[in-house]
Amino acid sequence: MKISPLPPLNSLVAFESAARHLSFTLAAEELHVTQGAISRQVRSLEDYLGKPLFERANRSVKLTAMGQRYAQAVRQSLHDISAITDEVRSWQGMHQITVATTSAMASLWLLPKIAEFQREHDNIELRIVATEQIRDLSRVESDVALFYCRTPPAHMRATTLFHEEVFPVCSPGYLERHGPFPGPEALLDCTLLSLEDADQDWMSWKQWFTEVGVVSRLPRRRLNINSYSMLVQAAMMDQGVALGWSQLVDDYLERGQLVRPVETVLRTEARFCLLERGEAPVARRGVRAFREWLLDTIPKEVGDLGLT
Repeated sequence: MKISPLPPLNSLVAFESAARHLSFTLAAEELHVTQGAISRQVRSLEDYLGKPLFERANRSVKLTAMGQRYAQAVRQSLHDISAITDEVRSWQGMHQITVATTSAMASLWLLPKIAEFQREHDNIELRIVATEQIRDLSRVESDVALFYCRTPPAHMRATTLFHEEVFPVCSPGYLERHGPFPGPEALLDCTLLSLEDADQDWMSWKQWFTEVGVVSRLPRRRLNINSYSMLVQAAMMDQGVALGWSQLVDDYLERGQLVRPVETVLRTEARFCLLERGEAPVARRGVRAFREWLLDTIPKEVGDLGLT
């Protein structure tokens, strides 16, 4: 049902301030408008009501009897609105969580797990913000961040989610047509799917070959892609061999959409981390619940890397 009649709502705010101060000038200063604007708003309200609310003298105003009654009702109503607004905003602050992460980690690892979190915490609203570079975190408003990194950003606490394990992956069809491969050096004759302009923390094919002891040379063919999610899709579509990060591609391996053409695995000191600002996890209930749920989903041991 429509609530009526209602006066112009802006005029109520102007009137309440003027009635409380008994001054159009002080009301204008409080609301950061001109005295003339307050006078026009009050006059508009009086015209709407058909009753004067103020008795005006040369340098002063005072409320009429009707103005006093109306001011009391308006003030109480505005206080009630203010109180419930503060309650709603406080609830949102406690129950909304903003998570910053890369599009790859969001799509390949986090999003498949979100349904479980929502079942356990149906009163918490999750907001995911994708940002590709860890150096951009300072410009992103977030409660926590999930990132792959070797060195945590300054003034952020990093809790290890899982360590880096990197190995080649391709589709079963690609392996059937081009394999088998006796060792990692044979992959240099394949189309290597490469992450173009990758953040320096992400490993390149050249680095991977060097670390596993293969003498590096130019591959026969290479396809450059600037998105890791797209790179994984290209591997599943028989386009070539990609470097797979465990946890990010494990689901595709379990479903048989990807296979490992060689058994060589490179384990490094890099980690996928939960990043939090400050020296300790924040105390907000919603963020704490997300943090605890997240760490409970990781089968491996976790640990703080500390602040840098």
